[in-house]
This record gives sequence, structure tokens and C-alpha cells, in this order.
Amino acid sequence: MSTTKRKVVIDTNVVLLNPRAIYDFDGDDVVIPISVIEELDKFKRNMDQIGRNAREFSRMLDSMREQGDIHTGVPLHPEIEDSGKLSVLLASDDAMSLLPRALRGDIADNTILSMALHLKRAGDEVIFVSRDTYLRIKADACGVPSKDYESDKVDISELYTGTGEITTSAEVIQQFHQQEVIDATSVLPAGDEEFYENQFFLLQNETNPSNSGLGRYYRSKNEIRKVFDDYTDDGIWGILPRNKEQRYAMELLLDDSVKLVTLVGIAGTGKTLLAIAAGLKKVADENKYKKLLVSRPVFPMGKDIGFLPGTLQDKLQPWMTPIYDNVELLIGSADMDYDRKSYNELFAQGIMEIEALTYIRGRSLPYQYFIVDEAQNLTPHEIKTIITRAGNGTKIVFTGDPYQIDNPYVDSSSNGLSNIVERFKGEAIAGHVTLTKGERSELAELAANIL
Repeated sequence: MSTTKRKVVIDTNVVLLNPRAIYDFDGDDVVIPISVIEELDKFKRNMDQIGRNAREFSRMLDSMREQGDIHTGVPLHPEIEDSGKLSVLLASDDAMSLLPRALRGDIADNTILSMALHLKRAGDEVIFVSRDTYLRIKADACGVPSKDYESDKVDISELYTGTGEITTSAEVIQQFHQQEVIDATSVLPAGDEEFYENQFFLLQNETNPSNSGLGRYYRSKNEIRKVFDDYTDDGIWGILPRNKEQRYAMELLLDDSVKLVTLVGIAGTGKTLLAIAAGLKKVADENKYKKLLVSRPVFPMGKDIGFLPGTLQDKLQPWMTPIYDNVELLIGSADMDYDRKSYNELFAQGIMEIEALTYIRGRSLPYQYFIVDEAQNLTPHEIKTIITRAGNGTKIVFTGDPYQIDNPYVDSSSNGLSNIVERFKGEAIAGHVTLTKGERSELAELAANIL
């Protein structure tokens, strides 16, 4: 059996997503074409996460360069015998000549591809790794095996929903409504490894589906408790849950013991509105938290409008308009029968604050109700940075739709929101709900489903 290692040729976009991706290839040799270094140099002055990743990778390479000749290869894991090596290689004119004539030219992607093709023609077993679909297609067309970078990917079709259904008897349903709690063993199938802490269930009568109840599973106590439904006429800042998923979501949003909540759903399912309503109740009414902090990543849909003048708040205004719209709806709810602080007073009195994620690194956020909207546009590393800012008593809520992504460096499977849904499922201080029914309007739901 041959012990020859594969050579994994890395594209620039892989490093920009995760600068430590070079350690994810199980002992194979990793090759960085010099064109990747040139491309990274263009991003080093950026003050966003892409720029930080480019700078981090350059520091890593500089540190490895001090350990040996990076052209011939430096061990990725010096403590491990026969470790895979990392090398930075130049693409020769001969390498470019191996490409089909249509792909020759001073284009970084083609230069990177020529390096993979050159190594393959030299007899090495080569795999080309890129997040660029078109470049992977070109690689395959040239006879170079290619694949996407999948270290932080989840199977979006199997994404944890946080919900389920249980068919049981009328007697159990009656007991559940009377006692508001039942032994989970009496309703869950044997071998409950597939069920998780804080998962929600619709309990239905096996002969009469309309006879049902909504419960939340406490795996640590092996019981299912009835979901809270005793809302006043005003609901939560004028908002009443309209379907079972919204009731599930509100239960998590109002539970102070759940420190991390993720809400996933198509446009119009009420993710952001529910989160802000719950946050205002917890901050303004119950004083459980010092402040309601709301933010969202800055990614334009379509062509960017360019430079925005004014102060930081002026610059944030266009991006945060959806947040203001939701607050205005809550403040102006027709069902309110008691005084509320005006829209501007929420901000003037420090009850609510709009935050730019750009400046969150290095901060500590204690006792705050922190909502991050449109979280599907964040990378797993950015999500980690946000969560690790949480101080004592802070609750973080992430909302988003993995199928509406404007960040070119992530997709529905590799974005940070999908990643934490899977990573945190089953944790006692975390909860997740996938909302499926649009409640914004009949037109909005129809558009979300058929377009």
C-alpha cells in the first residue's frame, strides 16, 4: 500500500472563510499557490472579517516560515511524526501551458488551477479545494479532481428543526392538560437519543388529531411540560403568537434560563418581530436585562449604493430600517390600552440600542438581551466571535433564513447560523425553532413559497 500523501491545493476563498483550514485535511500535504498570497494581499487592509482572516493567515504563514523552507514544505503538525506539510509554490510558464488555450491568461483563478494541473501531471495525487463552483467545474474539465471546503458545513436538508410530533392516546392528552406535565417515557419511542433538550412536540390524539397539546421536552428531567399559553389580551407588547411554532419561539425567548436562541424561517414568519417584542418585555417591563441590543450584518441586496455620509448612526440607518419598522409596529399596536415609552424614548433612555457588528470584537456584554438579525450572512467564525462576547446574564437571539444569503463567502450549508443550530442542539441553555408559516400577509407567504 502506497504511503504517498495527497497534495491538497487550496483556493483563496477557502482561506478567507477559515484561515485555519490548512489543518483540516487529515495529514495530507497542503499546497498554497503564490497567486493565493497575491490575492490575500488585496484584502489585508479590510476592517471586516474577511480582512481579519487574511491578516491572520499571513501571520500563520510568517510563523511557519521561521520553522523551515516554506517552498519545500514545513510540517503542519511538528509534534506528529510524518505530519503533512504546507508549501507555497510558484506557477511556472510550463504550468500555464498545460491549461486549455481558453483558460490561459493573467487571471488568478486560472493560475491557481494551473498549479493543481501541473502537480497532477507530475504524478502526484491531487485534490483541488475551492468554494468557487465555476472554478471547481473548470478543474474537473481539466481532469483535476475538485471539491468544496466542507469543514463547517451542515446538511441543510437535515437541519435540526427543534420540533416534532407525537401520536398518543386521548387519556394521555387529558392527563397532559390537567397536570401540565407528563413522563416523557410514556410518549416518546424507546431509544430517545434522537430527541434533544428543549425540543418541542405536538402531542396528538391518534384517533382525533384535533385533540392535541404542545409540550417542551426536558431531557434532564425526562418529562414534557406544557408550553405556556396564558397570554393577556395584549400579548407581548401587542403581539400574540399565531401558530404553534411562534408559541414555541416565544417560550424560548421569554425563558431566562435559555441563553442562546436560534430562530430560522422564511421571510414573514415573525422571527425578528417576536424576538424584539420579547426583548422589550424583558428589558422595559421586567427589568431582567440592562438593555435590548439589536444588530444585523451589513450586506446589500443587489448593487451597493456606495458611501453613506454622516455619523455612525446615520450610516447604520438604511441597514437597520427593518429593525425600526418592527419597533414602530410594536409601539403603535392598536391593541395597546396602557402607556408605552415612545419610539424615540426607547433609544434616548438607553432601553434599546442599535449596534454595528463591525465593532463588537473585544467587547464584553453583560446582562443584555442581544438580538442578531439576518445571521445567515455571518460565517461560523463571526458567530463564535459574537457568542463569546456574552457576559454574565446575557441572552443572545439569532434570527435568519439560510436560503436568503447575500454574503458571497457562505451558503445555506456553511453559514454561521446553520452551524450553531446543529452545534448547540441538545444543550440545556440553548433552544431552536424553525418557523414555517408566514404571518406577515397572505401575499408575502405566497411569494416566499412559490418564488
